[in-house]
Amino acid sequence: MKGYWLIIGTEISDQQAQAEYGRLWKPIGEKYQARLSTAKNAPLLMEARDAGRMVVVEFPTLEIAKACYADPAYDEAKRFALQASNRVLVIFEGELG
Repeated sequence: MKGYWLIIGTEISDQQAQAEYGRLWKPIGEKYQARLSTAKNAPLLMEARDAGRMVVVEFPTLEIAKACYADPAYDEAKRFALQASNRVLVIFEGELG
């Protein structure tokens, strides 16, 4: 089964921090074979309260998804993501299609 990150966050409040996160994320994502999910039926953001966006990142396995999150390089990138917006990141296993 595949591993996923489900990221639910507020709208971006710091565009520069988000851009830096994207720059740092690119080689990390490539290293762990991550890709934005292109599921036929994208999740619907319901009862969102302050959330304004949702991202699903797909990995080949749950173990790879966890390893990516634990990577020290991601730790640096994550600082910029958390500066850019408030968010929740959930790691789970499954088959989204």
